Amino acid sequence: MEDAARRRFLGVLAGAGVAAAAGGAAAFVANSRGAAAYDAAVEGTWRHSDSFELPLPVAQKDLVRYATLAANSHNTQPWRFRIADRAIFALPDLTRRLASVDPDNHHLFASLGCATENLVQAAAAFRLRANATFDAAAGGMRLDLEQAPQARSQLFDAIPRRQSTRSIYDGRAVPAEHLRLLEAAGSGDGVKLLLFTERKQIEDILGYLIAGNSAQMDDAAFISELKSWLRFNFAEAVATDDGLFSKTTGAPTLPSWLGRLIFGLVVTKDGENKTYAAQLRSSAGVAVFISDKNEPAFWSAAGRRCQRFALQATALDIRHCFINQPVEVPAVRGQFANFLGAGDRRPDLVMRFGYGPELPRSLRRPVDQVLQLV
Repeated sequence: MEDAARRRFLGVLAGAGVAAAAGGAAAFVANSRGAAAYDAAVEGTWRHSDSFELPLPVAQKDLVRYATLAANSHNTQPWRFRIADRAIFALPDLTRRLASVDPDNHHLFASLGCATENLVQAAAAFRLRANATFDAAAGGMRLDLEQAPQARSQLFDAIPRRQSTRSIYDGRAVPAEHLRLLEAAGSGDGVKLLLFTERKQIEDILGYLIAGNSAQMDDAAFISELKSWLRFNFAEAVATDDGLFSKTTGAPTLPSWLGRLIFGLVVTKDGENKTYAAQLRSSAGVAVFISDKNEPAFWSAAGRRCQRFALQATALDIRHCFINQPVEVPAVRGQFANFLGAGDRRPDLVMRFGYGPELPRSLRRPVDQVLQLV
């Protein structure tokens, strides 16, 4: 939640006279304890391993931990991992699918691709090579592991620093040599990256962003699904280790009941459209990922390239954030594809990028909660 949304948020609190009711010494103490638990959870989650000289079974579990730090829609973490003799499977967890925003599981498989890329980058630091393929029989990604010389990379080092930063950026342009690195990271394996940095292009994309966001904000099922994944305070974020924590967008923390009660008064279509317009106009550019085929294997490939782009951006101290509304609403997606000149190919993912501040971090479930027992 950005400055404009935060002002609306605080205005509603003041107008409703509930700020005092939500305060008090007991609430302050509870929130302070929750903040301490959250800080400890962040430190334990977003970190590098203490050692990269580990027996294979131990290393495999740590590779899964790195995989869980990947980008994913609504921070649902829709994955399960199965460890085999010399392989790791990244599989969909359909209990965490987003039926409204992602009815065909496109983003779910893209999320598996993001997790796969993290795992591939991390494996090299553990003296392993992870050969990733889409395993149709297993229904997800298979990563076969083999011994290899250690090759710790800048992309691997960026894994614990990467975040989707939902804030206003400072408008600075990205140097041409860095754009070339981003383009190389985001293209390949049946995925094409389109970069847009001209102001006219960004304004054109804004039109599709507003159209998609407006359609979603008018959709009661979308709003209900979104609310179910919101976490309004430290204790709720720590208890679930998932979802969209309000603090990660700069919003105040609130008791859960209060946050849900006033959500509809604060998050409005016009207000969100204005926020997205300000965010996009502050960005250096937009990245659009388009895969060759509209099927899960290529959705996963798009996720891998998107994650690699995000890691490369992080290594260059460039922020990024998803603005997927133009590809999430089918009617808008078709128009957006025509704008992109994509032909019959499906645009998969959309990101804005630029320079801006770091925000508080989301959490991830521990490894033992995402491992699938054989």
